[in-house]
Amino acid sequence: MPTRFRVVLWFAVLLPLVSASARAFGPTRTITITASDEMKFSVTDIAARPGEVLRVRLLAIGTAPRAAMAHNFVLLKAGSNQIVFDEAAARSAGTDYIPPALTREIIASTSLIGNGESTEVVFTVPSARGNYPFLCTFPGHFAAGARGRLIVQ
Repeated sequence: MPTRFRVVLWFAVLLPLVSASARAFGPTRTITITASDEMKFSVTDIAARPGEVLRVRLLAIGTAPRAAMAHNFVLLKAGSNQIVFDEAAARSAGTDYIPPALTREIIASTSLIGNGESTEVVFTVPSARGNYPFLCTFPGHFAAGARGRLIVQ
Protein backbone atom coordinates (compact mmCIF):
# COMPACT_ATOMS: atom_id res chain seq x y z
CA MET A 1 0.00 0.00 0.00
CA PRO A 2 1.56 3.37 -0.99
CA THR A 3 2.55 5.68 1.89
CA ARG A 4 0.34 8.52 0.70
CA PHE A 5 -2.71 6.25 0.67
CA ARG A 6 -1.93 5.07 4.25
CA VAL A 7 -1.72 8.67 5.48
CA VAL A 8 -5.07 9.52 3.87
CA LEU A 9 -6.58 6.36 5.35
CA TRP A 10 -5.34 7.24 8.83
CA PHE A 11 -6.84 10.72 8.55
CA ALA A 12 -10.13 9.23 7.36
CA VAL A 13 -10.20 6.93 10.40
CA LEU A 14 -8.87 9.32 13.08
CA LEU A 15 -10.50 12.61 12.13
CA PRO A 16 -14.05 11.50 12.97
CA LEU A 17 -12.84 10.17 16.34
CA VAL A 18 -11.09 13.43 17.20
CA SER A 19 -14.11 15.47 16.10
CA ALA A 20 -16.46 13.31 18.18
CA SER A 21 -14.23 13.73 21.21
CA ALA A 22 -14.15 17.51 20.79
CA ARG A 23 -17.94 17.63 20.50
CA ALA A 24 -18.34 15.50 23.64
CA PHE A 25 -16.52 18.03 25.78
CA GLY A 26 -17.53 21.13 23.86
CA PRO A 27 -15.26 24.06 23.14
CA THR A 28 -12.41 25.14 25.36
CA ARG A 29 -13.76 26.91 28.44
CA THR A 30 -11.87 30.00 29.58
CA ILE A 31 -11.38 30.84 33.25
CA THR A 32 -10.03 34.35 33.87
CA ILE A 33 -8.15 34.91 37.11
CA THR A 34 -6.87 38.29 38.20
CA ALA A 35 -3.96 38.78 40.58
CA SER A 36 -3.27 42.11 42.22
CA ASP A 37 -0.80 43.74 44.59
CA GLU A 38 -2.82 42.15 47.40
CA MET A 39 -1.23 38.82 46.35
CA LYS A 40 -4.54 36.98 46.02
CA PHE A 41 -6.30 35.24 43.15
CA SER A 42 -9.79 36.45 42.23
CA VAL A 43 -10.83 32.81 41.67
CA THR A 44 -10.04 30.16 44.27
CA ASP A 45 -12.27 27.27 43.15
CA ILE A 46 -12.67 26.00 39.59
CA ALA A 47 -15.18 23.20 38.97
CA ALA A 48 -14.53 21.05 35.91
CA ARG A 49 -15.45 17.75 34.30
CA PRO A 50 -12.88 15.00 33.73
CA GLY A 51 -11.32 15.44 30.28
CA GLU A 52 -12.67 18.97 29.80
CA VAL A 53 -10.33 21.41 28.06
CA LEU A 54 -9.70 24.58 30.07
CA ARG A 55 -7.89 27.79 29.25
CA VAL A 56 -6.74 29.64 32.36
CA ARG A 57 -6.05 33.27 31.56
CA LEU A 58 -4.11 35.14 34.25
CA LEU A 59 -4.24 38.94 34.37
CA ALA A 60 -1.89 40.91 36.64
CA ILE A 61 -3.79 44.07 37.55
CA GLY A 62 -1.69 45.81 40.20
CA THR A 63 0.74 48.71 40.00
CA ALA A 64 3.89 47.48 41.79
CA PRO A 65 6.99 46.86 39.63
CA ARG A 66 7.62 43.31 38.34
CA ALA A 67 10.71 42.84 40.52
CA ALA A 68 8.52 43.24 43.60
CA MET A 69 5.24 41.80 42.32
CA ALA A 70 4.98 39.06 39.71
CA HIS A 71 2.38 36.34 39.29
CA ASN A 72 1.94 32.89 37.76
CA PHE A 73 -0.57 30.03 37.85
CA VAL A 74 0.72 26.55 38.67
CA LEU A 75 -1.68 23.58 38.78
CA LEU A 76 -0.39 20.59 40.73
CA LYS A 77 -1.34 16.93 40.78
CA ALA A 78 -3.92 15.78 43.33
CA GLY A 79 -2.24 15.01 46.63
CA SER A 80 0.67 17.39 46.02
CA ASN A 81 1.81 19.33 49.05
CA GLN A 82 1.42 23.02 48.21
CA ILE A 83 3.47 24.13 51.21
CA VAL A 84 6.47 21.98 50.22
CA PHE A 85 6.14 23.13 46.61
CA ASP A 86 5.91 26.81 47.65
CA GLU A 87 8.94 26.56 49.94
CA ALA A 88 11.01 24.99 47.16
CA ALA A 89 9.74 27.61 44.71
CA ALA A 90 10.96 30.44 46.96
CA ARG A 91 14.50 29.07 46.50
CA SER A 92 14.12 28.87 42.70
CA ALA A 93 14.46 32.47 41.49
CA GLY A 94 16.68 31.34 38.61
CA THR A 95 13.85 29.25 37.15
CA ASP A 96 11.08 31.85 37.69
CA TYR A 97 10.13 30.26 41.01
CA ILE A 98 9.42 26.81 39.56
CA PRO A 99 11.48 24.26 41.54
CA PRO A 100 13.22 21.98 39.01
CA ALA A 101 13.14 18.98 41.37
CA LEU A 102 9.33 19.18 41.62
CA THR A 103 8.31 19.75 38.00
CA ARG A 104 6.83 16.22 37.94
CA GLU A 105 4.12 17.57 40.27
CA ILE A 106 2.95 20.16 37.70
CA ILE A 107 -0.03 19.52 35.43
CA ALA A 108 -0.11 22.99 33.86
CA SER A 109 1.53 26.36 34.46
CA THR A 110 1.87 29.84 33.03
CA SER A 111 4.90 32.03 32.72
CA LEU A 112 5.68 34.59 35.40
CA ILE A 113 4.17 38.00 34.55
CA GLY A 114 4.34 41.52 35.90
CA ASN A 115 1.52 43.96 36.49
CA GLY A 116 -0.23 45.07 33.31
CA GLU A 117 0.58 41.76 31.60
CA SER A 118 -1.39 38.60 30.91
CA THR A 119 -0.61 34.98 30.16
CA GLU A 120 -2.58 31.79 29.67
CA VAL A 121 -2.31 28.02 29.61
CA VAL A 122 -4.59 25.48 27.93
CA PHE A 123 -4.79 21.97 29.36
CA THR A 124 -6.99 18.92 29.59
CA VAL A 125 -8.54 18.37 33.01
CA PRO A 126 -7.30 15.12 34.60
CA SER A 127 -9.64 12.14 34.28
CA ALA A 128 -9.51 11.27 37.99
CA ARG A 129 -12.07 13.03 40.15
CA GLY A 130 -10.73 14.99 43.11
CA ASN A 131 -9.12 18.25 44.15
CA TYR A 132 -6.06 19.57 42.35
CA PRO A 133 -4.29 22.50 44.07
CA PHE A 134 -3.10 25.58 42.23
CA LEU A 135 -0.96 28.46 43.43
CA CYS A 136 1.21 31.42 42.55
CA THR A 137 4.84 30.56 43.28
CA PHE A 138 6.20 34.13 43.56
CA PRO A 139 7.55 34.49 47.11
CA GLY A 140 4.89 35.36 49.68
CA HIS A 141 1.90 35.00 47.36
CA PHE A 142 0.83 31.49 48.42
CA ALA A 143 0.81 32.53 52.10
CA ALA A 144 -1.15 35.70 51.27
CA GLY A 145 -3.89 33.77 49.43
CA ALA A 146 -2.82 33.28 45.81
CA ARG A 147 -3.98 29.69 45.80
CA GLY A 148 -7.01 27.56 45.10
CA ARG A 149 -8.21 24.23 43.79
CA LEU A 150 -9.46 22.66 40.62
CA ILE A 151 -12.38 20.47 41.63
CA VAL A 152 -12.85 17.62 39.16
CA GLN A 153 -16.34 16.16 39.52
